Amino acid sequence: MTLATQHSTGPVDAPVAPPKVIRQRRTRPGLLGLAVLLIALGGLGAAFAVTSVRATGSYLAVARPVEVGRVLGADDLVPVQVAGGQGLAPVPAARIRDVVGKRAAVSLVPGTLLTMRQLTEAPLLGAGQQQLSLGLPPSKVPARKLHPGDKVLLIATPAKNDDGAARGATRFPGTVIDTYTPKNGDVVVYLALTTRDVPAVVALAAQDRVALVLTEAA
Repeated sequence: MTLATQHSTGPVDAPVAPPKVIRQRRTRPGLLGLAVLLIALGGLGAAFAVTSVRATGSYLAVARPVEVGRVLGADDLVPVQVAGGQGLAPVPAARIRDVVGKRAAVSLVPGTLLTMRQLTEAPLLGAGQQQLSLGLPPSKVPARKLHPGDKVLLIATPAKNDDGAARGATRFPGTVIDTYTPKNGDVVVYLALTTRDVPAVVALAAQDRVALVLTEAA
């Protein structure tokens, strides 16, 4: 007698893994407070920056051209409202009495803000001095920008075919009063020279025999 044995071919259930327990992070009150404080400080900083940019003040601006050395009058100035002018160092409009009566140390251009560095109480020409202007190409100017009060030396250069003149070159000390750059690109330098030196410098300049040397910056 034959016995037939049936085997089950269905799937066998596998053991079930226990569920993972996720631990919740505890919120530290100190870190939360620090975050709130940083957000608050950031908001205050942004508000301060906006307020600084929008802050306006009344300052003095140049109303009309003022030549170097001319005494400043009240009609030469006009009050203007400027936003964020704290870093520009202009003269406040309330100090107009402090600037009226001073001399312009540089040429004042209409529409520009006035600063105390543009003014002086001393005369630009001392006793025994005269003013002279020299037109020079940029290659013969000793600095990218000459300023009023710079000390310079005018040196007579030798004439053509004169090799020995450079040894005993004549020198003339002077002081820069102002500069001007015309449209042709040259640089006009206004100088204060001793009266006795002016005729010789004029003659040398007519022959294009003057070299300008910066000896002391203002």
